[in-house]
Amino acid sequence: MPQGIRLDNLTYSVDGRTIIQEVDLFVAKGVNRTILGASGVGKTTILKLMLGLIKPDSGKVSIDGRRIGALSDGELIKVRRRIAIVFQGGALFDSMTVGENVGYRLLEAGRPEGEVERVVREKLSFVGLEDTINRYPAQLSGGMKKRAAIARALASDPEYILFDEPTTGLDPIGVYNVCNVIRLLQAEGKTILMVTHDLETAFNVSDRFSFIHKARMIFEGTREEMLAFDHPAIREFLHPTDESLFARQ
Repeated sequence: MPQGIRLDNLTYSVDGRTIIQEVDLFVAKGVNRTILGASGVGKTTILKLMLGLIKPDSGKVSIDGRRIGALSDGELIKVRRRIAIVFQGGALFDSMTVGENVGYRLLEAGRPEGEVERVVREKLSFVGLEDTINRYPAQLSGGMKKRAAIARALASDPEYILFDEPTTGLDPIGVYNVCNVIRLLQAEGKTILMVTHDLETAFNVSDRFSFIHKARMIFEGTREEMLAFDHPAIREFLHPTDESLFARQ
């Protein structure tokens, strides 16, 4: 069986409202994939389902052939260690320095302080923030916070990295730096899944694309295939017109 993260016929609802319906998706190991769609269509929900943070109404999530719904709590923790997520807001602890943020999970796991410091410096250097190790998040720009969050995600050396709207709210320099880091991760062989509504970022870093609309996955393929795909929701997303103003998704 091919290695990767697989969603099979996944459905999830909240208070009777269907968020995800009968979604199939395979994120092959070593591939950089983006899930596109308008805001509020359930992209972040898919990431939470992959991590087992929420449970589907039906369907299954498998990681390298292991169904996470069938794992014990201890086994699920081990699987999660192979996956990192970079949240939209970065989610850094304001009371900790950047270095402490990057290394705190390693310290919690009982790793020696000298080893943790080495890993922290290595990961901060990878994202171009080695000189911020003793600063606090409030002293960083938005783009720097996002890169610090990426460094924290990398500290445990995950195989899979999930990005939730990684460039939202960043200036052009911040967007460039985050995209550059994602490309570097891809060159290292990491498997990356990003959810975003930012077409420029998606096209800049991803190999393959999925598109979600009204709770269903309606497209999977390359950029060229998506640009040629004849579906009104995708056409509207790629090329908004005056008729898009205030349109309901």
